[in-house]
Amino acid sequence: MMEHAFVEMINIHRGIIYKVCNLYGLDQEDKNDLFQEVVLQLWKAFPSFRQESKQSTWMYRIALNTAITNFRKASRRPESRGISTDEFQIPDLGTYPEEDEQMSLLKRAINCLTEIEKAIILLYLEDKTYDEISEIIGISKSNAGVRITRIKNKLEKIIKSDRYELR
Repeated sequence: MMEHAFVEMINIHRGIIYKVCNLYGLDQEDKNDLFQEVVLQLWKAFPSFRQESKQSTWMYRIALNTAITNFRKASRRPESRGISTDEFQIPDLGTYPEEDEQMSLLKRAINCLTEIEKAIILLYLEDKTYDEISEIIGISKSNAGVRITRIKNKLEKIIKSDRYELR
């Protein structure tokens, strides 16, 4: 019965995992590995989920913590060569042909942020309330508001400088 509830939760909220993986994964292989690691960590934590928060809030917290932990581990590890993606029939979760220039600029700007800033702006762009963001990230509501304002200003500067460099 627990397995069924877990699979149902993953199927309902898998978009959360995809978004986190697309934000923190460097390439498709990295995104796929991160997806598996997030699901594994969710499975390990599922028996202790007390339903005190929404499933989506709990999943964001686990997914973001897993992604940030993996990112930190990867930055300390020497570069390795992966298996060719030609050998696998895995769909690309992160490419959208209709993506416009503004979205592309925003994605490049977000990639310039720190890992915690990426997590906060992801939640903000998902229309999470300051209460939800503070609960997921583990900061106060007022700190979430201050950080969001600073991140927006930082993104604006990055985008303006990126546009200037393109000229």
